[in-house]
Amino acid sequence: MNIGLAGSTDDNARLAAVLAGMGEIAIALSGGIDSVTLATFAHRQRSGVTMFHAVSPAVPGDATARVERLAEQHGWILRVVDAGEFDDADYMANPVNRCFFCKTNLYGSIARHTGAQMLSGANLDDLGEYRPGLDAAGHHGVRHPYLEAKISKAMVRAMARRLGLGDLSDLPAAPCLSSRVETGIAINAQVLRAIHSVERRLARDFPLGTIRCRVRASGIVLELDAGTRAALDPGRVETIEAEVETIFAGLVAVPTLTLAPYRNGSAFLQGMP
Repeated sequence: MNIGLAGSTDDNARLAAVLAGMGEIAIALSGGIDSVTLATFAHRQRSGVTMFHAVSPAVPGDATARVERLAEQHGWILRVVDAGEFDDADYMANPVNRCFFCKTNLYGSIARHTGAQMLSGANLDDLGEYRPGLDAAGHHGVRHPYLEAKISKAMVRAMARRLGLGDLSDLPAAPCLSSRVETGIAINAQVLRAIHSVERRLARDFPLGTIRCRVRASGIVLELDAGTRAALDPGRVETIEAEVETIFAGLVAVPTLTLAPYRNGSAFLQGMP
């Protein structure tokens, strides 16, 4: 069946063909635009779809709230699980391949709840970056429908608009909060809450901006896209600096703040062992 897929295109057809050949499926649903679009498409396209959302200190509460709201709105079968990565010493040490341990725990947790084919929202753009999580997916037999259908991030956003997801189609990328912590600095739940607090405060004023609060050995770095940075007047910057130092006091060795241009994955130091 093909229910409610307005404005069908070649990428719609390719993705539908990939999904059609599967039995029951379990979608790892982070709350970002990639997995949300896949969940929406799959639910409208066919039956036998369950969404799995993992909660942990690394997952922003607003992502969980978004997932729960969408599940109620669209009638999804949703299961919220604890992936358990915060009980994994390898993950907590924040090595260069931390994402491998994160995804290993996630897919292992989903597999304990279902025998369905697991799916991720990885798209073609992800292949241009170091993604140890894809190695973990391979170990668990996870399939990537966007990759199989040759769908990029821009195509995902266009699909989201056709599916009627509105402003969510422009949702900024939001990797897990642990990705803000420089490689080699141990993951700490309190620090992640502080990171999220800083980012949320700015996101209220710049909901479509790209905002990353990074924790580095040298201190706190707030990375902003060019438009957001240009819109901050000196008074607002002083207020943010004071707030950040208060929020991180006692949590990190150097709580002072530096502003910098946004760079994708800049807390990730691949050269480290």
